[in-house]
Amino acid sequence: MLPTPELVRQYIADNLDCEHVEVTGDGAHFEAIIVSREFEGKRAIARHQRVYKALGNRMDAEIHALSMRTLTPDEYKAEQNG
Repeated sequence: MLPTPELVRQYIADNLDCEHVEVTGDGAHFEAIIVSREFEGKRAIARHQRVYKALGNRMDAEIHALSMRTLTPDEYKAEQNG
């Protein structure tokens, strides 16, 4: 069974303290917007590694591709007000 966008969102939310998580996708390839205070002071690569850690072995077994935008709450708020 292929994972749904909602299931991927739940995997992330269960293992990373997020203020906002949006996931779209087709069961194999997903796109996500993830907003977390844990990203403050971290570069993009460290943010992505944190999300991969939250997903654990699901990245190897269930999720074939994940494109993500990782934002702090302030960055997300600035984009929304942009």
